[in-house]
This record gives sequence, structure tokens and C-alpha cells, in this order.
Amino acid sequence: RMMEPRTVTAKQKLKVINELSSAGVRMGIMMGPMIPGLNEHEMQRIMKAAADNGATFTAYTFIRLNGAIKFLFHDWLFKNFPNHAEKVWHLIEQSHDGKVNDSRWGVRMRGEGSIAEMVAQQYKKYGKLYKMNAEEWHLDRSKFSVPGRQGKLF
Repeated sequence: RMMEPRTVTAKQKLKVINELSSAGVRMGIMMGPMIPGLNEHEMQRIMKAAADNGATFTAYTFIRLNGAIKFLFHDWLFKNFPNHAEKVWHLIEQSHDGKVNDSRWGVRMRGEGSIAEMVAQQYKKYGKLYKMNAEEWHLDRSKFSVPGRQGKLF
């Protein structure tokens, strides 16, 4: 709640997942940003709760602090977690080649290095444990037809 004080509670989100999955709607969760030293340890609990309530797939993003977000997050982190803010900040830097705003394609949302790899391994482990991300999507394409050419606008 400290990171997203104006959002609905986890309990409310899980209730919606449960209700919709019970009605046959395929449900999943997006976890992010995963912040090393701050919230990555909650991944298992989040995935278990989601699976227990009917979610069948997940995704996650690793923290990336682009633009002015870097300064806002830095201030928030040091104000709210003064005892271990320095450690968290350095873990984020370690995961983005010494920066906190890595924008390289394929790396920016997952990070790199041992910390990011640990988070990725946790994600795979818990996904397998709770049988999330294992199923295939089978889409009914019989109702789809390729649209014709667009009409003239002028």
C-alpha cells in the first residue's frame, strides 16, 4: 500500500480475479515493478494468492527509473526506507549496468546481472510451482476474417 496508496487493496483485486475466473474469464496478474531489496521477496506470496483465486498466468517487470522518475523514486525511497535505501538503490544500479535508467531493448524491463537473474529464477520457480504460465492459448479464429481494403477518406 505504501507504493500505491490510491489503488484498490490486494484483497479487492483478488476478489475480482476470483469472481471473473469463476465466471470463465481467463485471469492473470502483472507484478511490477519488482524492486530488489524492497519487494521481490513478496513474489511467491503474490503468485500463490493469485493462483488460489483462479489466475492462470503472470508477468512481471523489473524496476527501471527513466527520466524524472529517477529523482522522485530516490526521494521517496530515502524518505520511507532510510535504513536500507542505499542498499536498494545500489541493487537497482547493479541490475542496470551501473545506472537506474537503462533503456536498452530487451534489458530495460528485466534488468541484467545476478540480482535480475535471481528475480527471473524466482519467477520461473513459482510459476511452475503454482502452475501459472504453463497453459497454451487456444484462440477461436473461425470468426475472424481479414478486413478488406480501407475505403477512401476523401
